[in-house]
Amino acid sequence: MTSRTEQPVRRRTVDRLEVAVYADRATTGRAAGTAAADALRRALAAQAQVRIMFAAAPSQLEMLRTLRTAPGIDWARVAVFHMDEYLGLPPGASQTFGRFVTDELVGAVHPGEVHLIAPDGDPVRQYTDLLAQAPLDVVCLGIGDNGHLAFNDPPDADFADREPVRVVELSEDSRVQQVGDGCFARLDDVPRRAITVTIPTLMSGRRLVGTAPGASKRAAVARTLTGPIDASCPASILRRHADCTLYVDTAAYGEDRGA
Repeated sequence: MTSRTEQPVRRRTVDRLEVAVYADRATTGRAAGTAAADALRRALAAQAQVRIMFAAAPSQLEMLRTLRTAPGIDWARVAVFHMDEYLGLPPGASQTFGRFVTDELVGAVHPGEVHLIAPDGDPVRQYTDLLAQAPLDVVCLGIGDNGHLAFNDPPDADFADREPVRVVELSEDSRVQQVGDGCFARLDDVPRRAITVTIPTLMSGRRLVGTAPGASKRAAVARTLTGPIDASCPASILRRHADCTLYVDTAAYGEDRGA
């Protein structure tokens, strides 16, 4: 079962990465959410449980709102994960990524399993153990304004990281983005450390659905599509995945970048 959605204004392939460009943010999000729903339905038709991982960011809102209303998904057989979490926020803080995933998806669809990163205890080991139990079937990701994936920031992102999950120091660019996204009022309020899944963990997903709308993403999208595949733009690694589609709007795509 495949849902209908608006047609992109442009499609292209860069190395192995499929790119779909839509006229505006809303249409982009609907297309990405439809693609994620299709991926879930296909996986559920083939296996008893499906594992899906989400980015937690304002860029994902339209995608998530489409996905949570998509028909034909047996959420009771879906296990939900997310990519990263701040360290150092007070308990119950509204900015936690676990709360974002709960508010924007989990509370609406009630998955069979929900695995949120808990900053207390030994979260790296706990999440590593959970991820080791079975492969990720679908990964719904975004691209940071600086080209990061999850909180794997340039130039420190490691494409061959041996650890599935780690604690990282956030770059100033990533912290500034959180203020620009409206998540924090001041830069000083943004935590300096976080837990993130690593690049190999993200790339291990069988199907990747990327959503990167808005003019703030334009430089990162350009580097992703036209620059070298290296840690100066972590998202460039998406060009090596066997089944990844990046959904962007014209504001993020910018000028025509050739065939």
